Amino acid sequence: MAVLKLKPAPFKWKPFSEKQVQVLTWWMPESPHHYMEAIICDGSVRAGKTVAMAFSYIVWATETFRSEQFGMAGKTIGALRRNVVGPLKRMLASRGYQVHDNKTDNVLTISRGLVSNQFFLFGGKDERSQELIQGITLAGMFFDEVALMPKSFVDQATARCSVEDAKMWFNCNPAGPYHWFKLEWLDDLDNKRAVHIHFTMEDNLSLSERVRDRYRRRYSGIFYQRYILGLWVMAEGVIYNLFDRSKHELKPADMPAEFNKFYVGVDYGHTNATVFLLLGEKDGQLYIVKEYYHSDPEQPRAPSDYARDFVDFIGDVDVKKIYIDPSAKGFITELKKLGVRRIEEADNSVLPGIESVSVALKELRLFVSQKCRETLKEFQSYIWDDKAAQRGEDKPVKRHDHAMDALRYVVYAIFGKPRRSMLIT
Repeated sequence: MAVLKLKPAPFKWKPFSEKQVQVLTWWMPESPHHYMEAIICDGSVRAGKTVAMAFSYIVWATETFRSEQFGMAGKTIGALRRNVVGPLKRMLASRGYQVHDNKTDNVLTISRGLVSNQFFLFGGKDERSQELIQGITLAGMFFDEVALMPKSFVDQATARCSVEDAKMWFNCNPAGPYHWFKLEWLDDLDNKRAVHIHFTMEDNLSLSERVRDRYRRRYSGIFYQRYILGLWVMAEGVIYNLFDRSKHELKPADMPAEFNKFYVGVDYGHTNATVFLLLGEKDGQLYIVKEYYHSDPEQPRAPSDYARDFVDFIGDVDVKKIYIDPSAKGFITELKKLGVRRIEEADNSVLPGIESVSVALKELRLFVSQKCRETLKEFQSYIWDDKAAQRGEDKPVKRHDHAMDALRYVVYAIFGKPRRSMLIT
């Protein structure tokens, strides 16, 4: 049976704000900034940065060059295609551009009239990513969510822009004040010959006040300051400052009598604590039902011992999925020997996972049984690492974090990353 493939809906253009118009025109000969070599757009989520930047980037390339090579990068190629390329192709089609998307080689050939250029897609997720872009000569580079990329990749990509009159385009939501991109680019605009435009949600005229208010209510603390106010601020203090025992801690009698599904999160430690958390899902909410917490450096246990404890821990509960610390290979092997199935290596993306848990707490979609004493303790002692923040990194202190890691694995898998990164920013 043939599968019906839905055709993407035509792009619906909305009025541009003053800042979006600046992005669209900064490179034009009549602009006072046309001699600049880069543009940086930062600020809040849903501010309309990406729509204006991506379209302007292609128009600039088409108006300025022909038969040249350009680059476009996201943290991953999948994220780039989802957040930028998909909407961009619809925008360009509505304006008479032709786009040939070679998904095998991740190259877009974009043409208008007799002018045609190639746009190579890259993922800049880690230090090894710089190897992917070495050797190519580019006339321009577009970075989506540049603050999520390693410096080595961005340095390598910008070094590839060696064609005369090449320009670079950066957009991002803010990180910490000591983040390398803030120090080397935003704090050095003159030397970088870069235009800086700061966006808020008010600069996206397609958003209603109701939608803006929904985003404001969703975040708090560090995420509110960065994603709503668009500020480059330090992550400090207690990570889950939204956790309120009067709201999120439940007596056993107040827990649901039945659950639709069960999940387990596991943070395995050979010399550190090992934690199992059983979570029940009911009507779109998650409840930490019970915990296993073992930490005794003087009596280390083997993976096989923990595997037997795990089987006893879940008992006859029908667990839909078990999310385990991806580094716990030996423990996973022992579980499989005992016939445990439905195991999945957890996504260990720390900051997105913390963000997901924070939103779940804010929206009252996550609760914990009063019986889970170690988990309750960690909610109030899980803190940001000040020394890492001074290096521009957002990291928790690696102490009192084992239950929080096990919890993060499940919440991130079930609720997913808050849709911030899934939307055009």
